[in-house]
Amino acid sequence: MRVYGIVEGARRINDIWKENGVNVRIVITDKRYVSSFQDAYEEFLSKQPLGQAGDFFVNSYVYIPTLAEEGYILDITNYAKAYGKLIDDFYPTLIKACEYKGRLYGLPQDTEARPLYVRKDVAEKIGLDVKTLPEKVRAGEFTWKDVYYWAKKAKDEGYVEWGLIHRKGSAHPDLIQFIFAFGGKLYDEKTGKLVLDVPAVYKWLFVEWKFARDGLIPKDMMAWDWAKQIHPTIVEGKTLFDIGGTWYWTEWQMKKYYHGRSLTPEEVKEWFAYTLFPAGEKGDKPVTLSQPFVWMINSKAGQQNPKYDELKDIYHELAFLVIVKASDPDINAIHSIISAHLPVRKEAAKLLKDETWLEELKRMNVDLDPTVKQNIKDIVEKTVNPINAQFLANVSYMLEYTHLAPAHPKYPALADIFTDAVDKVLRGEMTPEKAVEYVIQKVKADPDLSKNVEIVGKIPENWTFP
Repeated sequence: MRVYGIVEGARRINDIWKENGVNVRIVITDKRYVSSFQDAYEEFLSKQPLGQAGDFFVNSYVYIPTLAEEGYILDITNYAKAYGKLIDDFYPTLIKACEYKGRLYGLPQDTEARPLYVRKDVAEKIGLDVKTLPEKVRAGEFTWKDVYYWAKKAKDEGYVEWGLIHRKGSAHPDLIQFIFAFGGKLYDEKTGKLVLDVPAVYKWLFVEWKFARDGLIPKDMMAWDWAKQIHPTIVEGKTLFDIGGTWYWTEWQMKKYYHGRSLTPEEVKEWFAYTLFPAGEKGDKPVTLSQPFVWMINSKAGQQNPKYDELKDIYHELAFLVIVKASDPDINAIHSIISAHLPVRKEAAKLLKDETWLEELKRMNVDLDPTVKQNIKDIVEKTVNPINAQFLANVSYMLEYTHLAPAHPKYPALADIFTDAVDKVLRGEMTPEKAVEYVIQKVKADPDLSKNVEIVGKIPENWTFP
């Protein structure tokens, strides 16, 4: 629906015009889906100056500062003022993510939470009560020291190969939850600079190092393959804990990760519990992390039309109307349930609780363009059911605890350094102390980072884990 939401939005506007005798039509001439959002961003970045980029661009909010600074995306602040009721229906944190220097550059398309998943059958064998776990995590009573204890118990007693599995390859965004969970921060709003919070980063790296030294997480975790290693290990019950995303819930039902087949909704519900990302230690707070995707508009939207110079302002206003309609509650709710992302609008969240609407969607008895219906038919058949809708309802509270990665142009470079540091401590190539020194040195050696990153605090003395 990141592609077909635009198609459907245009169709709905055309229908309104037709009903009112307005002889204007919006035609979507080309659609493109790129599975890597980093690749999609780099493609837009290179093609926009050449006039070759699409009129609409949906991607992570983290790219807004760079694209806004370059003048590549449209400032929609003034347009949005006429749609206050619509803007108010979005969750405020998500609208904030679409802003840069007080101006609005997009509308939220989706968001997510990143729970800690727990394998229920393994937990039962070792005496871990998953029914009370979410509240204990929420209250800060169950911390990462407890995660370590139970992961080690499950491994030592032979019920799993690993205690914990997490994402590969990148420290952004899942793993930076450790920084927030240990009471740290990544950005200083007063200075506008990124923050290297040394105590929190050290504790994060120590946890990774300790898990790997005790054989509870693979030393080469950052190089594991998603389809061949990570997801099969999780769904086959070879790990007690997994740091994942809400979208896993649906992905396990769509991809053949489990001995050559996908899971049923009933199996996912039976096998997996989920909680907030626990506090680092007593006194800290549980967290989650969201990375909202955003509808953005090319600042040259409509440029391929012959009267662009004359009608540029009208084309831009029409482009804004398209993302307004692409944000209709039912479109957002459909995207939410078929992708296991959280709804970005309150009205969309209401639809997910409406069993009648869910049943109509299941039968495809909904007002959608025939092309859109055809392209989502199979995934609707597999994912639209009360179990998945209930899951989304159950995890929606996590947005109260969510954090966002800094929307700062230099943050991706800092995240890359974190990635290297995590990989080195997991493999045992560096101690946590050496890894922190490595991060500091890399920041200082980069002229752009050294100007944009504040290094605060020092490695805590006599800190132990677990």
